[in-house]
Order: sequence, then structure tokens, then C-alpha cells
Amino acid sequence: MLTGMDIDKAIARLDLAQKVRLLTGSALFALHEEPEIGLASLKLSDGPTGVRGAELRGGTIACVLPNATLLAQHWDTALAREVGEVLADEAAAQRVHVVLGPTINLHRTALGGRLFEAYSEDPLLTAKIAAAYVRGLQDKGIAATPKHYVANESETQRRTASMVLDEKTLREVYLLPFEIVVEDSAPWAIMAAYNNVNGVPATEHTELVEGVLRSEWGFDGLVMSDWFATKSTAASANGGLDLAMPGPGGPWEDKLVAAVRAGEVAESTIDDHLARLLLLASRTGAFGEQRSWPRDLPASDSPVRREQLRRFAAGGMTVLKNSGVLPLQDSKVALIGRHALDTVAQGGGSAGVRPPHVISIADGLTSQRGDSVSVVDGVEVRLRYAAPGAGVLKDIRATTYDADGEVLATRDMEIAELAAYGGWAQGAASIEVSGEVVLDEPARMLIGVRGFGDWTIDVGGRQHATLLAWANGIVEEALLKPPHWTAEVLLSPGDRITARVREASALVGLITQPVPRSPADVIGAAVRAAREADVAVVVVGLTEEQETEGFDKTTLALPGEQDALVAAVAAAAKRTVVVVNAATPVLMPWLSQVDAVLWAGLPGQEAGDAVAAALLGHVEPAGRLVTTFPRADSEALNLVPSDGELVYSEGTAIGYRSATDPLFWFGHGLGYTTWEYGAAEVSTVDGVVGSVSVEITNTGERSGREVVQVYLRPADEPVRLAGFATADVEPGRTVRVEVPCDPRVQRVWADGWQPLTGGEVLIARGLGDVRVTLPADQE
Repeated sequence: MLTGMDIDKAIARLDLAQKVRLLTGSALFALHEEPEIGLASLKLSDGPTGVRGAELRGGTIACVLPNATLLAQHWDTALAREVGEVLADEAAAQRVHVVLGPTINLHRTALGGRLFEAYSEDPLLTAKIAAAYVRGLQDKGIAATPKHYVANESETQRRTASMVLDEKTLREVYLLPFEIVVEDSAPWAIMAAYNNVNGVPATEHTELVEGVLRSEWGFDGLVMSDWFATKSTAASANGGLDLAMPGPGGPWEDKLVAAVRAGEVAESTIDDHLARLLLLASRTGAFGEQRSWPRDLPASDSPVRREQLRRFAAGGMTVLKNSGVLPLQDSKVALIGRHALDTVAQGGGSAGVRPPHVISIADGLTSQRGDSVSVVDGVEVRLRYAAPGAGVLKDIRATTYDADGEVLATRDMEIAELAAYGGWAQGAASIEVSGEVVLDEPARMLIGVRGFGDWTIDVGGRQHATLLAWANGIVEEALLKPPHWTAEVLLSPGDRITARVREASALVGLITQPVPRSPADVIGAAVRAAREADVAVVVVGLTEEQETEGFDKTTLALPGEQDALVAAVAAAAKRTVVVVNAATPVLMPWLSQVDAVLWAGLPGQEAGDAVAAALLGHVEPAGRLVTTFPRADSEALNLVPSDGELVYSEGTAIGYRSATDPLFWFGHGLGYTTWEYGAAEVSTVDGVVGSVSVEITNTGERSGREVVQVYLRPADEPVRLAGFATADVEPGRTVRVEVPCDPRVQRVWADGWQPLTGGEVLIARGLGDVRVTLPADQE
């Protein structure tokens, strides 16, 4: 790595325009090179659960890991580090220098649309998992970028809203994960958020960037903007932002050069920004001595990767309820539900990755149990894109045209969806997506399109419909939640469906799917199958429209008629297991009617094999919840700003800190064995709890993994997680578990940090199952 003197010499060789040019991206996910000083182009990629690469849709095939909440449900920093190592290999395989993750904002409310990408509602758990993830990445030479700094806990009006919170709340809750990650893992970059914090844009918040992040915590890395988040020129440059993304264009470049020449920004400030950029480039091997990229890395579908991803997913799944039916024994199983056949592997938004495959729960369970499993479709909950193997289209193709109608490029596609922005199709005057119908006989199907633009749709050479919809220039809306249109059409084998869009904005998709059966017919078939089976396994969940970047949820209810499906099956079946294919809380009006509930999260590309392993007990689903589950929508905090402000009126009492009778407590999880807690001791230094030790006994018949959780309950402050540790224990064995407790959660902010002493220490299997209570100040 180059020294500061080397960096200073390199900066001195550049004129002002050359310097400023390097502080804005050259493309959506790349930075400019500068051969004069030996600087290569840095490549960046979204990456919380997979390294997507430069294409927003249809890019490089890469591993799709389980989502962040499912990984965090292990409560295991060693596993989080292994996740970082896998992502580092995935980045290196694509020659990506910087991964844009982890997301360390908190689950302030269960209605947050992007919670699937963040770890938990607790700052300590979030920080410890994230710090290990960062170390796993950076120890292999790939930069991590913890995001989004700071108070970016909702998606509604996220570009314009101001998060209003007092300094105590900001320091003790929302800054704390960033503070711990900076101190414990020294990330090489941090991303500033879209939102304002107390009226000041995060991208120009001098107090939080220059004051807290750099001066107080000693952060020496680069601060970049979220994409299109920079709202000013001089204010953001003076406020501590080093890199305005993406590019080319934006509020810096020529405008920043002019601001320096006008005296609004000192050239020394530009030099400081560039020094941090060159330090990042040096750390990742793009400046000075160029890195040698490793070869022969495991492929995304290699046996070693599939084993890891299956273990990551299955081990983090959480048994919420179990009346003895799990793990499944030899029995006849009716597997029911749309999510069983069309399992959701990942959330929606910019971090979506193109996987080598997604194993459905139906395929995963039938591969293990064969003919003893009958599969029954469920109620429809979302639109599906046409893809090979779906039995609808083949020979899917996309073609781009210029303004004169001349072909620019043609590509064969695996799925009838692509990005018109930020990819190979950008700049085209029109885009055509088509595919040949695969049917045994004529049938009525739904066809349609997704995305803004001026559309025409032909079937078999005959124009069928036109659609006109405009995005009003809002790229984010067009990309993350574009409109869709469908119609019922009689299709014949060999028909070619062609959708063409002029002036497309961001996302282009062709929809083809069978006409949905009525919910009554579907539920009737499910009930008949349930009656004939020994166990009914109903798979329900959310979709990429509920769990997505850019939009929050308006309800915690499952979409469609899924609740009715579960209730009807539970009334008919001998025993009922519900598998929930979702990352964040849902309402469960049928909970008392079913025998078991397995929380499966968004399990990534090995989803079905992982769920099968958990249901059958091949891997213990030993996860513990990372979010408090409300009983009703009314218990979730509102996310809609008022007059442009979203007030964090609950202060530090978020999630479990204010809950009294939730559906499921933070930290809850049953696993497949039982536990007894014995003698416990608290070790304190100057009134601060340093560690807690406790004897635990596996009183069940299976080996199991316990997560020992230690909470501090002060007299005049909300309860908070102080430490946690895991233990793998054979049946009948007793072990002593040592739980280190972090002093950074044992303090309060009152015009400076003050120690938090006294109160009680709770040793628990979750806040709903406290096993030992001790005074915090015992010696």
C-alpha cells in the first residue's frame, strides 16, 4: 500500500480539473482512471447478499446468499465473517474493488420496506455482525461500505424527508452501529444516506461527518454518497463528502471546479477528498502496485458454495412454534402454496442479483422425500416474468434500436426483463423484448408488460394492445416499482409475443403467466390434499413488492388470500406446519390453529434445499429473531413524514425496548431441543458489566445450538442487549458459556457519555424467556 507521501506526490501532479474529475463516477458503478499517476478504474457493486456487478438486471451470474436478517438470526460473528469472505471471493471473480454493504440501519419499525437488507432492530447485534462481515471482506482486499449514514430507517420520501431525533437517541441508537463498526473493523468506505438529519442533508452534514465520524471516531476512509443523493455542490464538498455517485454528471464535476475557482471551496479540501480516494484505491489494489486477481475461485453453483449457502440459510431459520411435529418424520406430506413452487430468494431493489439457480421448496422437499410429498399450488400473490423452464416462453430475446429504427444490439435472455438504465441497453431509442410461446395446445394466458414508456404489444404478428405511461423523470420509481399491465389472451403454440417500448425508463419486462384460478378453487384443492396427508406444510410469504428498496409497507398482513388458505388447511389437516418465506414480520391470525411455524426468511439460491434440511432436521434451524413481531399493524410505528419531517418520537425505546406483549419477542427461537440454565455469575469493573457466565444443559434428545443472550435492565432507561454468545452442546451435556458484554451499550448521552450503572442483568433465551436475573452491580 502506498504511503501518505506517495499520495501527496500523486495529487501534486494533477491540475484542479483532473482532481475533481476523479471525485465523481465515470459510470453507474465505476470510477475514472488516471494513467498519469497510475490509478486504475475502481469497480463498485451492490453487495449486501451478493455481488451483482455493473448491470442492474441480467448481469453476471453470482451467488445469492440468504438475506441479512436470516444471516443475523445465527447471532454468530464467525459465520458473519465467513459471509464476508464468500462475498470477497465473489467480488474478486468479477474484479470488483468495493462492495456497497453491509446495510447497518436498524429495524425501527416492522413496516420498513428495506428491512430485509439490514440486520436487526438492535444496535449492538447489528454492529457485531456487521463488523465481522467487514473484516471478512477487507482481509481479502475488498473494501466494505457500511451504509447508510445515518438515520435511514425508512424508504417513504427517503430522498427528501428529514429525520428528526434528539442527540441522545441519535448517539445511543442510530450512530452506535457505525461507531462500533468503525472502531472494531476500520471499514475503508462509508456511504452517506439520502435523507436529511435534523434538517441537514446527510451528504453535507459537517457535524456528523467531519465532527463525529472523522474527529471523534478516527475514521480515515472515504465517504461516498448514495446514488443520486448529493443535493449540492459547495455544501457537500465542504461537509465532508469525498465521492459523489454515480457519474458522469451530477452536482460536482464542472460545478465543483467553478466553486473552487469562485472561492466557495478550498482546493485543499479537494486534495483531502482525493487523498482519501487514492487511499481506498491503494488499499484495494487499484493505485500504485496493481493487485493480482485470484484465479480458480469456486463458481457460484459449485459444491463448496452450495454447501455454504445451504448452511447459512438453514441454520438461521427460526422455529417460532412447534407442538412436536418438527422435525418431520416419515409421513405423507401435502406441500401447499404459491411460495412452495415460486420461492422468493431475495428482496427487491438495487441489490438484486442474478443467481445460477433458485431451488424451490417444492423441489427441495421432493428431492428428499420423493413420492411421499404431493405438491399443490396456492393462491396467486404476484406477477411472474416469463423465463425458460416456466413452460410459457422460449427463445427470449431483447433488441435495442436507435432513433432511425436501426438495430443497436441483440441479446438472448434467460428472463424477459432488463434495465434500460445503467446497462447495455442504456441510450436506446426503443427496446424490444420477445419470446416464442411453448404450449401443447391453445390456451388463455395473461400477457403484459412492466415499466414506464410508450408500449406496443404484438401476438403472432398482430398488434394486441398499446400502453402509455411516463415516469416523470423519477429513475428510482421507474427502477424499483414500475407499473404493470396485463390482459387475458388466447395463445397458440409457436406464437411469438413481442413487446416494444419507446422512451423506456429504467426497467423493461414482459409478463406471461397462466390465468390465475379463483382463490376458492385453489383453497378447495389445498383442503382436499391436506385431508389425505399426515402433515400439511403450507408455505406463505411476502413478495419483492412488499420487501423492496424504495417503498415501505402499509400493512404487515400477508398479500392475497394466504391467511384464508392457512386457516382452511389447518381446519382440514391432521397436523399443519406453516413455513413463512419472508424476511420481516407478518401478521398471523391463524397462529393458534397450526402446529408449527418455521420462519424461513429469504433463503437465497439454495432456498428449497435449506428449507428441506430445516424441516427434516438435517440442519437444526437454531435461529433467533432479530426483530420484535407486532400483533397488529397499529403496533408498528408510522413511516409517513408530515410536512417533510419524520419524528423519532419514541426516542431510544425502539423494538423490544418498548414492547409489552408482542406476537414474538426479539431473540425468540425454539430450535429442536430444550435447555436448562444453572449457576450464573456477573463480572463487573467500576460498575460496568464486563462479562456474564452461565451453565446451560441440553435437556433434549438432540444436539443443539443455544444463543445465550444477556440484557441490561437499568432503573430509569429501557432494557438493552449487552452481549451474546453461542454454544453447540450434545444431549445431556452441561457447559459453561462466557458472554462478553460491551461497555458501549452501558452508557447514556447527556452532553457527553455518562456510565450507566446498576439495575439488573437478564440472562435469557429471548426477552420472552428470561432464565436468570441478577443484580448488575454484584462483585
